[in-house]
Amino acid sequence: MNSMMNIGAVERDTGLGKDTLRVWERRYGFPQPVRDANGERLYPDDQVDRLRLIKRLMDQGHRPGRLFAAGEDELLQLASAQPPARSACGPEDRAGATADILARLKAHDAQGLSQALKQAMLRQGLELFVLNTVAALNRAVGDAWMRGELAVFEEHLYAEQIKSLLRQAIGNLPAGADGRPRILLTTVPEERHVLGLLMAECLLSLDGATCISLGAQTPLADIAQAAAAHRADIVALSFSSAFPARLTGPLLAQLRAMLPPAVRLWAGGAGSQRLAAIDGVEALPTLEEALAALRAAN
Repeated sequence: MNSMMNIGAVERDTGLGKDTLRVWERRYGFPQPVRDANGERLYPDDQVDRLRLIKRLMDQGHRPGRLFAAGEDELLQLASAQPPARSACGPEDRAGATADILARLKAHDAQGLSQALKQAMLRQGLELFVLNTVAALNRAVGDAWMRGELAVFEEHLYAEQIKSLLRQAIGNLPAGADGRPRILLTTVPEERHVLGLLMAECLLSLDGATCISLGAQTPLADIAQAAAAHRADIVALSFSSAFPARLTGPLLAQLRAMLPPAVRLWAGGAGSQRLAAIDGVEALPTLEEALAALRAAN
């Protein structure tokens, strides 16, 4: 009989986030965990082996839609035909990079900060850099500011350095692939935070989507007009935790009514975590969920 692993163990073993596993379960019907007495997911070893193989092939450029439709023999054949994926740096390396970057920020070493960020991105690759290092730095900088360990100007310097680096990385990416979704990214009026939007644009563009960014604080009518003008398949909005929660649902419902039914509407960011269900609106609070939703759309 197969042994079982809980979702945390599967995340550590395969490198696939918990949110990704849940989205795949809903969209692809795999994995198919059983539930323990407390309703927690448990994954048999054979499913974990298949997830490991799928993750390896995705790292080599294969799309999930094809991989989930393939049989075991075809997956093994694909794996044997590909060179091993480039290994990524481990958690200890990423933690060290985060600590070094924070130290340079506190030392007011702007040039060293810029260089450290670029080196971390080159070592880790853009996807891991955004998902791990930038996400960790955002939390660390925010916590340090709340504790009074960083001044406002230091937090602003960090944010501008990250935004400049991510914009440069986006500019260096190839154009979106034909047949991939066209995604319009922006925030609603009064939502000034754009870093989460840039992080999402990096990952979605890296995965082959064509991203059209309007920046922050776009009026709803203009979002609808831009979606039509750019033939967007998806409109993706970012909501930070600072955005008033009482406004999120009504704004999304209003925009949903202004968009054609065929255009999908995504709400991402920490501000979408507690969003009540709205017909035609997909809440994707994490970047991993956004990536999984994009890959499921192929």
